[in-house]
Amino acid sequence: MNRREELALSLAEVKDRIAKACAAVGRSPDEVELLAVTKTFPAEDVAILSDLGLTAFAENRDQEANRKTAEFAELRPGAAAKWHMVGSLQRNKAKSVLRWADRIDTVDSIRLADAVAKAAAEPTEVLIQVSIDGDEARGGHPIGDLPRLADHVARSSELIFRGVMTVAPLGMSPQQAFAALYEAVTRLRVDHPDATVISAGMSGDLEDAIAHGSTCVRVGTALLGSRRLASP
Repeated sequence: MNRREELALSLAEVKDRIAKACAAVGRSPDEVELLAVTKTFPAEDVAILSDLGLTAFAENRDQEANRKTAEFAELRPGAAAKWHMVGSLQRNKAKSVLRWADRIDTVDSIRLADAVAKAAAEPTEVLIQVSIDGDEARGGHPIGDLPRLADHVARSSELIFRGVMTVAPLGMSPQQAFAALYEAVTRLRVDHPDATVISAGMSGDLEDAIAHGSTCVRVGTALLGSRRLASP
């Protein structure tokens, strides 16, 4: 089986999982975006996934993404692609990341929001990364303080507040984590009705995330296979 056949099979399996998860809770698969996490994989894989109909791709390292997005543009000139930054972002890297990223999914502080706003040449879409358990080592803004950061982001003319992103904590069941996020987002939308994105769920827990309102699942391993060694 060649690489195109492998990716086509994996994509079909992931789409089937999404469809079944949606059916189980009375949702349409059209409500859930598939974000392909292509970190550590080559631009050639992104090109194949683009040929197979995917348009949303995620990277977590600025240097790798800068190179890969340029290579993809050469491989598939004019192809539709939206690139997401899903890794931890240092404030001094904001300008560099915005050269390739269409959306920053990991804004987790007022200082980082301000840095992205300052670096943005045009209004930039962002998600707030939420920490469900408050573990600062794993990144994310404390869920209890979400409204304050959301209000700050929404006031910025350089930022477009699209919603939230989270990773289920290791010491908590995915069901519990995603339920807590959904409750917080429901309250948040009273003041921010346009913050409709809930980016939650990955290869191992996307069903639980969809059951609790996820509108975007970030899938790497189930789609592309085991991680390759990251380039330097």
